[in-house]
Amino acid sequence: MTTTDDITGVCPQLRIDGTQPLSRELIARVQAFADQVEEGGPDSIAVLHLTGSTPASAPVGDVDIALVNKWERTLRRIERLSATTVAVVHGDCGGTALEMLLTTDCRLGTPDVLLRLPSGSGPGTAWPGMALYRLANQVGVARIRRATLFDTPVQTTTALELGLLDEIADGREAAVAIALAITPRQGADVAVRRQLLLEATTTTFEEALGRHLAACDRVLRRSGHASES
Repeated sequence: MTTTDDITGVCPQLRIDGTQPLSRELIARVQAFADQVEEGGPDSIAVLHLTGSTPASAPVGDVDIALVNKWERTLRRIERLSATTVAVVHGDCGGTALEMLLTTDCRLGTPDVLLRLPSGSGPGTAWPGMALYRLANQVGVARIRRATLFDTPVQTTTALELGLLDEIADGREAAVAIALAITPRQGADVAVRRQLLLEATTTTFEEALGRHLAACDRVLRRSGHASES
């Protein structure tokens, strides 16, 4: 059976513990991970192991707005990597771990997953970061309202229904095996299609048309069909 250790040497991996506060050290680790992923090229896979949730009553800690801004830009970099990103989630997942989950392409969970929004300075106060933006765009305001406004945890089955998780595995080892089996086709342009999806809700049809035509032209050129003006 494939084990979590088998990932080492096969593809880049990173573990994020949502119980740990946002820090410069965390940002540096994620940036180094992104550098490693980019070296692998667009046909590679990057795996993130995500777990841990900061209690709702936990204070924000020693964080200033400059650090928050740097973290948000780091998450954006993960969201725009050329490689395919796969999240393996187990247990409670909140804080920075949940924020990272929302940037990934494929999301695998174990039966005990419980998603919690990053918390602010007290009970029932969701952190007003870009996780809210991503949730609204990926899930829809109405479907995620209760979790975001009233700090309601999202159970595994609900996470599947909402599309926050793509598949449930029997355990962490099984989730890793699935992750390793997700091999993108060579030249699949995952990053291009991902970006088109991310922009779909914030651009007009006219603005989007040119970008989609450019992506279509790229596929046609790869298959040997020249574009016509």
